[in-house]
Amino acid sequence: MKSAHFYLTIKIKKSMKWCGLMYEMMNGITNSITVPLSNVASSFREVTLLYAFLLGIVGSMVPCQLTGNIGALTLFGKKSLDKQVAWGDVILFTLGKIVAFTSLGLLIWLFGREIQSSLILYFPWIRKLIGPLLIVVGLFLLGYLKMNWYLPMLNIAGENIKSRIWGPFLLGFSFSLGFCPTMFVLFFLSLIPVALTESYGMVLPSVLAIGTTVPIFIFMFLIWFFEAYGMVMKKGKRVGSTIQKVAGAFLVVLGILDTLTYWTI
Repeated sequence: MKSAHFYLTIKIKKSMKWCGLMYEMMNGITNSITVPLSNVASSFREVTLLYAFLLGIVGSMVPCQLTGNIGALTLFGKKSLDKQVAWGDVILFTLGKIVAFTSLGLLIWLFGREIQSSLILYFPWIRKLIGPLLIVVGLFLLGYLKMNWYLPMLNIAGENIKSRIWGPFLLGFSFSLGFCPTMFVLFFLSLIPVALTESYGMVLPSVLAIGTTVPIFIFMFLIWFFEAYGMVMKKGKRVGSTIQKVAGAFLVVLGILDTLTYWTI
């Protein structure tokens, strides 16, 4: 008679196979969008600021950055529907990305390209943390994590000024470090060689970082344009609680899928 361990092993193998297929499918979908955009970006290689910005837009659609952007959209969208358009959070999130990408560029500028081989060792592990982080944020929104020692990034919608500032910033910073092969190529092999040849090259990582947040700015603009902000406040606390739970549940599911995908490839 086959043991429970045997059936558990079979289920784990099936889950790993399914996650691999899901990753390949997601890669295929994003490649159909990013490849043409990459070609457009390459045509503006001589216009370095525009080139860096377009590379950032391409980067926003690769799987590793896409997950973080969807998580940010869920959090900031939920807050905007609750009260007012969370432009401040989006700007702080962008600043976190700018600091992350600029810091990486500065490291290469100071220590040379040799440091890239060292950084490669850390990126896969940092990327693996994105999924669990999304799960924790989702559980916090669902109310299952109630603690006084919460990380600032978990209390983006809180009343504490420090948490409102550091939360979006830390999310932007941490999500930016979740490199995948495509993002590595865009940043280290496409952007950095150009940045090292320009007198203002240190600005280019910041421009790329801004480009990666374009989908978030578009989404927030749509909330503002259609005057959907504050909708929950008008309809009452019950609706607000429902939206918070839906957002939390979505982040948990997104985090689980992300964890299964990047911990099995």
